Amino acid sequence: MTNLSLFYTGMSLLTVGLTAGSIIPLLQPVSAQVNQPTNTVFPDTENYWAQPYIARLAERNIVTGYPDGTYRPRQTLERDEFAAIVMQTFTQPTERQIPSGSVYDDVPQGYWAEEAIQQAYQMGFMKGYPGNVFRPRQEVSKVEAIVSLAQNLNLATPLPSPSARVLQPVAPSTPASRAKRRPMKPLLFPLASTTLLQPFVSALASTIPPAVATPAPVTPPAGTPKTITVIDPPLSSAAVVNQYYEDANQIPPYAIDEVANATLAGVVPNHPSLRMLNPTATISRGETAALIYRVLVNQGRVEPLPGNTSATKYIVEPR
Repeated sequence: MTNLSLFYTGMSLLTVGLTAGSIIPLLQPVSAQVNQPTNTVFPDTENYWAQPYIARLAERNIVTGYPDGTYRPRQTLERDEFAAIVMQTFTQPTERQIPSGSVYDDVPQGYWAEEAIQQAYQMGFMKGYPGNVFRPRQEVSKVEAIVSLAQNLNLATPLPSPSARVLQPVAPSTPASRAKRRPMKPLLFPLASTTLLQPFVSALASTIPPAVATPAPVTPPAGTPKTITVIDPPLSSAAVVNQYYEDANQIPPYAIDEVANATLAGVVPNHPSLRMLNPTATISRGETAALIYRVLVNQGRVEPLPGNTSATKYIVEPR
């Protein structure tokens, strides 16, 4: 091969490398990231509601920004990016193994998220589509992200507040009340019979000891009735999501249990309205950071944000 051929071959490889580098997603592994801000403060998150969550995850190398130093929090999250976050954040036992040579057809060898996709699949967080494809650039919906985490992590949920009902029992029956309700009928005997029985009755009466007065039962003062407390069973998953979200009817049936669990675990971010989940909308990079951070709080791996931080008011807290 001539020197001129080598020159053109080298230029072609450089062009391919630049083209591939120009489409590397935002959440590439930290080892491949360049120009990462040393203070993990991204200029385009300064006034963004989830900035504290983004900054704390960036400090832990869980999320990274673009080579130009931006984070782009409003940009939607893609499946390869979510796989990268999962790999950087969680260490779960392997549930399934990708057999050698069965890599997804649309994840080429050397793809920046190839290892992350494999790890997310093997830990059970993600799976592919029919036809042996993963669709790495497909956007992730909010409910998909919640279900992926809730199904595979043991999220701690507080015991639901008991729903107590006080019942007033029916007053117990007493001999006096029974006598009052059912007066005894007098026994009627013929006059001749009573005359003949008189000696027998007199003799029997002389052998019976005098009656002892039975003390009246002690009753509580008026106004203090006995009560019975009945604890109702916990709410169903459907009841939970209906209690918290105005758009609960948009949650796919397969996701209701996981959304309810995540809600009671206190990991769901809703911005700008706590009552609107927007389950089928694509989740943004900023909202994903809030979701992941709250999961880490739930697991006891990080400290929650101070209560006076404005970002905390967009987390659905269990009640």
